[in-house]
Amino acid sequence: MKYKLKSIYDPYLPRQVNDFLNYLGTIKGKSINTINGYKIDLTMFFRFLKLYRGMVSEDIEFDLIKINDIDDDFIREVNLSDLYAFLAFAENYRDNGSYARARKVATLRSFFKYLNGKARILEENPALDLESPKINKRNPIYLTLDESKKLLNAITGRYKERDYCIITLFLNCGLRLSELCGIDIPKIKGDTLTVVGKGDKERTIYLNKACIKAIDDYLQVRNKDNDKIKDKDALFISKNYTRINKRSVEMLVKKYVEKAGLDDENYTPHKLRHTAATLMYKYGNVDIRSLQQILGHENVSTTQIYTHVDNERLREAVKSNPLSEEYSDE
Repeated sequence: MKYKLKSIYDPYLPRQVNDFLNYLGTIKGKSINTINGYKIDLTMFFRFLKLYRGMVSEDIEFDLIKINDIDDDFIREVNLSDLYAFLAFAENYRDNGSYARARKVATLRSFFKYLNGKARILEENPALDLESPKINKRNPIYLTLDESKKLLNAITGRYKERDYCIITLFLNCGLRLSELCGIDIPKIKGDTLTVVGKGDKERTIYLNKACIKAIDDYLQVRNKDNDKIKDKDALFISKNYTRINKRSVEMLVKKYVEKAGLDDENYTPHKLRHTAATLMYKYGNVDIRSLQQILGHENVSTTQIYTHVDNERLREAVKSNPLSEEYSDE
């Protein structure tokens, strides 16, 4: 019996990039989405370098620049100035903001660290002193408690039970969009749910009464069409009886946000995740470390954005100071 092995290599990429992406997947256990992000960044980087070094015509369409001919000697010539020139190009010609450029810095650091420490192609790492652009922290956009209730009350129609369950899980559990779409029924056990998050890491979500009831109500409707369902394990099913996809969820969230009369298009599934985290922090007396575990953040610094959204709590903290009443009438 012959086995046809599908190549993991992209023939349009330099060999060194293919090797690096393979390393990320097989050794570091990075998710497909993360690997694709690195791939996009490095493809842009090497296309830029060929343009920057005058190796292609300035009139050529950027996305048509070939990079699969790049060799070790080409990479050895890369220096810190080249890296900063690339970041300037990303900002000025590709409209990359500070977040996108910070991601590119992380990609370059990881790539050149691999070439220096693992592949042994480089004797020195040119990205060792590469600095990341300053990122101004932004408070998350979220629904208030009243707006959240208004959104839930706006859910009607043929798929009411399914859509109500989706919105309920977003608002109560702080799930990522990919995590929600990937929920499997066997992973629901009593008041716990196991989801696969970033980096293919599993974590346990604890379900409250609202979530358990919403799931039970939806399953009663879903199971009526069990013979038609193609993915038997998938919790959320589309009108075509397949696992619901991200775009469909984005569209249904947008539909109900508009129906509820809430403020504009900013309320995506990710904003509902922000809402869940904010409500838990504001009303649930949840400490930041617990919130980090609930949301599946790798670093607590990511979770700390929620400590800045509750001005009322800060106001009350100041008022509770035992010296707050000690003042002179003079």
